[in-house]
Formats: sequence, structure tokens, C-alpha cells
Amino acid sequence: MRAAGATAGRDQGGSAGVQLAWMLRRWWEEAGSRTGGGRPTQQALALKLGVDQTTLSRYLNPGHPSTASLRVVEALHSQLHAPTADLERARTLCRAALLGNGRAQAFAGGGERTAPADSPDRSDEPPAPDAGRPGSQGTGVRAARAGRRSRRLRPLFVAAAVVVAFALGMVVQERLSGRGHNAAADGAAAAAPESRTPYAWPLLRMGEEDQFTRGRALQHLLNAHGYKLLADGFFRQDTRDAVMDFQQRHDLPADGKVGVRTWPELVKEVGPQSGASEVRAAQELLNNVGQGGTAVSGKFTAASADDVRFFQRTHGLPVTGQVDVDTWLALLVKQLPPVKAPDYQRTTSPTPPASR
Repeated sequence: MRAAGATAGRDQGGSAGVQLAWMLRRWWEEAGSRTGGGRPTQQALALKLGVDQTTLSRYLNPGHPSTASLRVVEALHSQLHAPTADLERARTLCRAALLGNGRAQAFAGGGERTAPADSPDRSDEPPAPDAGRPGSQGTGVRAARAGRRSRRLRPLFVAAAVVVAFALGMVVQERLSGRGHNAAADGAAAAAPESRTPYAWPLLRMGEEDQFTRGRALQHLLNAHGYKLLADGFFRQDTRDAVMDFQQRHDLPADGKVGVRTWPELVKEVGPQSGASEVRAAQELLNNVGQGGTAVSGKFTAASADDVRFFQRTHGLPVTGQVDVDTWLALLVKQLPPVKAPDYQRTTSPTPPASR
């Protein structure tokens, strides 16, 4: 992979498509240094953009570029927190590249213009018949008649679709209201009595091993409740003492273990006005769910809210951009297998360890 500075200045030459690819490549390579977190993987970035990874790789490859649509260019600019000054130039290059692609295809195809697959001006209409090909006249007439019949039948298809959608809506409404089906009967409510999600709260207890992101999130959350712990992921005696004190204060069994009863009391809703400790806890978990880097800064930025919304959208949660109890639960459950914690994550707490 090229170094972050390798593409600097390279997006000033070549065709509009090549220049655009260099610019998009530079945005991606410099993303981590701008946000203070890790650079998102192309797989995670492709998921956020709604394209496949192979397509995104072509957008970022100046050697064999494929022109991204204007929608994708603008989304990349937002997701990668690219310089504001770059956006208008990127739009200009995108329009020029798409226009150039259209002209080249028209020349190669004898006048018929074919837009790129994700181009904003893509047409769903069938291509015009080739009148110059021998024997094609009859085919063209038949195609024209078929097109007229299709246009006459289209209102009937639309009306039928509306009727079907209305009927399905009535069925869904009936089930949700309880007239057609009792949701509690299938055990869905019993699966997670303290949450609408079907997950189970993980259990953390004192031990010698590094408990990684879950351990650091626990320590940040305890700090949000007034304790003073080093958020290093190690569940030592000081963390256990803080857990037991918290449990006693909230009329919970004071066993020093964090599970189904303690987590819901411990987590706080996280949004733009939240304190640094609970924001760090959420960011630690977001940074380890495989959707790209989230900066662990203690500041709930617009980028943090975007990462929360993306996680909620991909896990069937209400897309609010704030970390509520169901989002906390899903984040804790969906943590990736443990890996060695980076040094910067072991020192995110501003205070030394202390017992309470």
C-alpha cells in the first residue's frame, strides 16, 4: 500500500477520471491521521457506501480507474472527513469524467450512450433498436409495439402493487396490535426481559487476563459514575471494589460481577451532551466492531454519531445516532475476538488507578 503522502500532488494530472481516483485514494489514505482513529478498511467503507468492495477498489485505483457516481464521491468525502476545499473540485472532476465516459461509449457504440452502473443519470428504458443492421426493421417494429403494450399495462401493474402493499400493511398492523398474533407467545419478550434486542448481556468478573474493549468500556462507565480507574481492560481488585460499591448503591447483589443486572444500571445514554467517560466507553466498543476506525476521544462528534447510526442500521436497531440501552447491549455482544490492545487505548483514562 502506498504511504499517505505518496499520492500528494498526483491528482493534478491525467484525465478527469484518473485525477478523481487519485483524490479519492488520497482521502482514504489520510483518513486515519485526520480523525485520530484508525483508517477504515475498504470492506467497512464499502458497506457504508452501499457498494461492493471490488467496485470501491476500482474507484480508488488510479491505474485502472472506474468513475464513481456523484453520490458516492460526496459520501466518501463525508465518511473520510476529507478537506472541505476538495469537495467542489471532486464534484467537477466527477461530472467531467462521467461526461467523458458517456462520449467515449457513444463513439464506440455507434451513437448509443450507456451510463455507468451507478451513474446518477442511469436509464431503465430499453435501448433503441439498431435500424442499420440487416433484417432489423421488423424486429424494431415488433419492439416498438411491445413497448406501447408495456406502457398501456403499466398503470394496471402499479394499481395491483398498491392493492398488495395495502393488504400486507393491514396484516402487519393487525399482528403488531396483537389481534392476529401474540408476540409474547413465541418467547421473543422472554429472550431479553430488559431490552428489545435478542442478545444476552456479557458477564465480566475479576481475573488476571486482559478483558480488552469490554473491560475498558466497563472502567470508563464506572468513571462516568464518579470512580477513578485506569481504563486498561484489566479487571483487578480496584475495578471489583468499584463494581461492588456501585452495586450496593443501586440495591443490586454486591458480588463484584458485571452481568444482566449490573450492565443496564451502569450504562448511560450517550449523545452530543454526554460526559467524556461514557463517550469513551461507547467509542471503544464502536472501534472494535469491524465497521472501520472510530476515534476514542471522549468527544461525541458528528463522526461518532455517524458511526452509531451505521451500527444501528446494520444491526436492526432504531437509527437515532445516540447510544441507548439496546445499542449498548448490541455493541457489547458484537465485539470482535480479543486482540492486543494498542498503547493509546491503554492510557485513555486521565486519572491513575485508585480504590474507592
